Amino acid sequence: MKKLILMFMIIFMGTAANAQAWTGKGDQKINAGLSAWGYGTGITGTYDYGLNGLISVGAGLNAYFGNYKDNDDDNRIFVFGRLNFHLKDALQLPEKWDVYPGVDVGVVGSEFGLGAHIGARYFFTDKIGVFAEVGNNGSLGVSINL
Repeated sequence: MKKLILMFMIIFMGTAANAQAWTGKGDQKINAGLSAWGYGTGITGTYDYGLNGLISVGAGLNAYFGNYKDNDDDNRIFVFGRLNFHLKDALQLPEKWDVYPGVDVGVVGSEFGLGAHIGARYFFTDKIGVFAEVGNNGSLGVSINL
């Protein structure tokens, strides 16, 4: 049994050694997780596409199940576009890490929505990692490398 566990650990460590959090132009990521604060508590999903070594654009959707304007049913979804600036190269971060400030612009129900965040991603393997974003909107969850 110990040999089997050791074998799985070696395989996992070998795949994790090649994990890259940000590759620049053409890089694609999907984040899915919990929206912890901001317009409310709920779930979030985002997509990012790398335009070059510094900038990515994308879109997202947050669905809130509480704490927004006294649970006003008309304002439970935030649909937005996003722009991120990836600082992995500028900060000389390891391949598994990506740090990015960004902005979100969209609509919350029938109102204008604006958000700013700083986020971080860490990848365990080539495909799977975790993310956290803090700002006036905040979320954390799983990040998938496409």
